[in-house]
Amino acid sequence: MTDDNRSWPNQEPDAPRRAQWPGEEAGPAWPGESPRRATPPRGNPRQGGPAWPSGDEGGQQWPGDQPRRPQAPGGAAGRRQPPPPGGRRPGGPPGSPPQGFRQPPPGGRRPEPEPAREPDLITHHAHNGTEDSYDPYDDDRFDDFADDVGPQEELDEKGRKVLTPAQRKKRRWKIIRRVAYACVGVFFIVPAIAFVITYFLVDVPTPESVAALQSQPVTYYYADGKTVMGKSLPKGGDRQLLKPGEIPDVVKHAVYSAEDATFETNSGFDVTGILRAVFNQATGGQGGGSTISQQYIKKATENDAPTLTRKWTELAKSFKMNNQESKEEIITGYLNIVYFGRGSNGIQSAAKNYFNKDAKDLSPSEAALLAGLIQGPSKSENQKYAQQRWSYVMDQMVANKWLRADERAGAQFPTPIPKAAKDTGQSMSFHIQQRIDDELADQGYDSARLHATGAKVYTTIDPKAQKAAEDAVADKMKGQTDDRLLSALVAVSPKTGGILAYYGGPDIVKNDKGEDQTGQDRANQARNPGSSFKAFDLTAYLKMGKGLGDTFDGQNNRKFGNPPKTIRNAGESSSCSAQCTVATAMEISANTVFYDMVYNITKPAKVAQAANEAGVPTSPQMSQDINIALGGGATVATPEAMAAGYATFAGDGMQRQAHFVAKLTNAQDEVEFDESKYQAKPAFDSDAQKTAQIAGNVTMALGPVIAHSKLECPPGHQCAGKTGTQQYDPRDGDPAAYKDRNAQTWMVGYTPSVSAAAWVGGDGNIPLHDNKNKPIFGSTISGPIWEQFMKNYLDGTPPEKFQKVDPIGKDVNDVTTTQAKPSETATPTETPTETPTSTPSETSTETQTETSRTGRPTRPGPGGSTPPLPGDGLARPPGAGEG
Repeated sequence: MTDDNRSWPNQEPDAPRRAQWPGEEAGPAWPGESPRRATPPRGNPRQGGPAWPSGDEGGQQWPGDQPRRPQAPGGAAGRRQPPPPGGRRPGGPPGSPPQGFRQPPPGGRRPEPEPAREPDLITHHAHNGTEDSYDPYDDDRFDDFADDVGPQEELDEKGRKVLTPAQRKKRRWKIIRRVAYACVGVFFIVPAIAFVITYFLVDVPTPESVAALQSQPVTYYYADGKTVMGKSLPKGGDRQLLKPGEIPDVVKHAVYSAEDATFETNSGFDVTGILRAVFNQATGGQGGGSTISQQYIKKATENDAPTLTRKWTELAKSFKMNNQESKEEIITGYLNIVYFGRGSNGIQSAAKNYFNKDAKDLSPSEAALLAGLIQGPSKSENQKYAQQRWSYVMDQMVANKWLRADERAGAQFPTPIPKAAKDTGQSMSFHIQQRIDDELADQGYDSARLHATGAKVYTTIDPKAQKAAEDAVADKMKGQTDDRLLSALVAVSPKTGGILAYYGGPDIVKNDKGEDQTGQDRANQARNPGSSFKAFDLTAYLKMGKGLGDTFDGQNNRKFGNPPKTIRNAGESSSCSAQCTVATAMEISANTVFYDMVYNITKPAKVAQAANEAGVPTSPQMSQDINIALGGGATVATPEAMAAGYATFAGDGMQRQAHFVAKLTNAQDEVEFDESKYQAKPAFDSDAQKTAQIAGNVTMALGPVIAHSKLECPPGHQCAGKTGTQQYDPRDGDPAAYKDRNAQTWMVGYTPSVSAAAWVGGDGNIPLHDNKNKPIFGSTISGPIWEQFMKNYLDGTPPEKFQKVDPIGKDVNDVTTTQAKPSETATPTETPTETPTSTPSETSTETQTETSRTGRPTRPGPGGSTPPLPGDGLARPPGAGEG
């Protein structure tokens, strides 16, 4: 048999290779074969399914084939109908291969795959009754010919296959399973492996190594960055490290109650506590999840950075420590290194510094106080905080059955011994060091951390300014016969906000028993500022667009409110006419004008806002109290705050936060932070030019006060300021002379380079007198202290003048006023203590009237035609009295 007659398996030898379709012409054939169409059948004789591409497709043809032609009649255009069942065309004997199916080419190679054909029209097999009997989706073998024998896949608008509900469900569960596997790996398997690796890499620090680190000195430098101001060693530097078994249960139970009630049973970290801490942080709450073991690691390493790396290694170390050491060893090590305040590292040092006894002798109440201070050691001298923490620890001891309820009911808050300033190891001013340490603690650097790093603290204290402050106070307080007189002085740089000088009183004073004790810091105690607060009345008034040329009724004994309340001036020198300009009222400190201004125009809230913008902290009570107009009632401020507030006026209205620390470094001189973080901001208006104009108008109003108060500016320097006096509130049975006594006096003033506040007064409402047994005023003691400080500090410095600004509102140069008739009797300043609740019976007037020139001339106001301020070499008429 020749190759031309070779047949497929199971095919009869003489059977024709295929039958032609009706009307079909024979096409080209293989070599030696009669010409015929070379369209192979749709079925694979070997497998009973399709094998070769159908002849109606536009792809590659067998060798010698004629170009394809349209389908025979009865089928879709361009495509032939499939053969009938059985795999053959009509006319072929049973079992014969489909007619028209050609043998494969020599060599047994199949033709090259044809490119994709055009999609079928709707007239495919399913519609013409010639659909094959097999299901093209039953076997993966038919994937190559899915386009030929099966329906097209339905696609959505994005070209993706449309799935059945069952297929979608199956896909969802497949995704869920894979995500679950990934979560298990990420959250359990990988962390477990990493934790094991970390466990073997970390070491647990010993209390001895921590004690050595905590003994490093902290060095404080003056503002020049070279001169050492002092050094501080922790009290615990030479402490005794207690051994396991030497700490009584009462102390341990107090610490458990304060820090970690589950310490005896947890494995180094509390999962519930950690989750609670995460929840608190996510919801903006407070409270951590650290156990005592974790806190031991954190205190030992002095690393409290809010990072996952720190927390991770902390967990590994605490877990390792709990596996290597007993609970008794861990709590002993923790209490040997934890900081309790007062320079006390360790429970033994704390017991000595607070109660002058050993740790083994502490009572439950004393132990509770020390345990409560662990979270806030810098607040050890804050009585309110200490009592709150003590109460919390005592209650927790009862809740955990470490203290009986009847013992709790009968317990009294323990009173620590006085804090001895010189026992903390510093050679500098105790009050300055306390303020510096408080500022650093607010930044996250407590004493323990400073000693652990051997910190270097570069302060803003100028040695020349500090000496000038201490000398001025000592000189002017010398010879005073009233031993109840106290004093303070603070100076601030308007250019940086740095505190140049700070004196809050002596470090050591005598108590009632004649024993030495730590003196109180008077520079950080809030008092009524009196008339020195009128500068903020004026600031609020200027912010409303009003000016120094506006007029008020400045006469004495004006009535406000219903029932009417009488407001008095401090005598003739502090009274003015019915058309008194704001500028004149500030110079003579007319109470009636500023009370009228706040009561009827600005209202107390705007004054409090202006003070706060300048840098003086305020309270809600101040915003609602009309007494703020004269600096009384709920209005209080510290000397430090007043110096900082006036520094904003000196600094062209740019507010800078007052601070003590210019830079902090570790022992390797690596900078932790510096004062560049304290950025200046416009105080009274978002526009820097506008806020400078407001501050400049305040400066112009405060300039003449210096001469009126019989004070002098440093030679070559312009200055401005305001005195203030708070009257003594008489009590029943007081001598008649006490009604004219005063309790607080101030002088706050500035040049372009320094702002200083001097305070002289008593510890509360006390009737004070000077060495001539006369009432004290702002111009009599505190004023001369301020004057001497400014002269000594600015001696030898270049001359300086304030920046000139345009007047706001009505220019005082365009106003002339009349002078009130002299009063027969002078009356002392009286600060109102009640807030009027209705419209005053006498209101102010801003009506300008012409006047004869027989009265007191009006002082020129701000602007280009304004004469220079005090310190410019021009004489000023002296005045008497002040508010």
